[in-house]
Amino acid sequence: MNFLDLVIQRQSVRKYSGTPVSREKLYRCCEAARLAPSASNSQPWTFIIVDQPGLRDKVASHTFNKILPLNKFVVEASALVVIVIEKPRVITRLGGFIKNREFPLIDIGIASVHFCLQATEDGLGTCMLGWFNETAIKKLLAIPGSKRIGLIISVGYAPEGYKIRNKIRKPFDEVVRDNHYKIYLSSK
Repeated sequence: MNFLDLVIQRQSVRKYSGTPVSREKLYRCCEAARLAPSASNSQPWTFIIVDQPGLRDKVASHTFNKILPLNKFVVEASALVVIVIEKPRVITRLGGFIKNREFPLIDIGIASVHFCLQATEDGLGTCMLGWFNETAIKKLLAIPGSKRIGLIISVGYAPEGYKIRNKIRKPFDEVVRDNHYKIYLSSK
């Protein structure tokens, strides 16, 4: 598939058919994520595939609550991939301190995009989640208390007829500048 077509096809899927996803496809997505670039090649991530039905349901139940039910669709996903942030190399931590940058967060963002694009290529739907009960999920998955969960990705097959939505994005000329930053002047 043409890369730009793949990018256009990738979307946050918020409804799943319930059809199980093969380990082969989940591993291929994790391999794509594993191969992502990272600051000083620190690779500050661990990917936990959660596809055991009872455990998956418990983890999914901690991605929403009565006050904010926005991730309730996650219970339909065939699998969840929990991305744990690992300690980066010393040089990366030093550089992050000097430059006031959270390189591991940037790195897991890149790895997550690799995961989701491979999933799209394999006919899967995904949605990156930043809202979840980290304490409860860490307990369920035996993640050490000193670790942080960076993101959770829901994975599954979209139901038959699930439409690819038009991407609503800012206009190209509002976000792309040539050679220097200049204030965007709308023609409105």
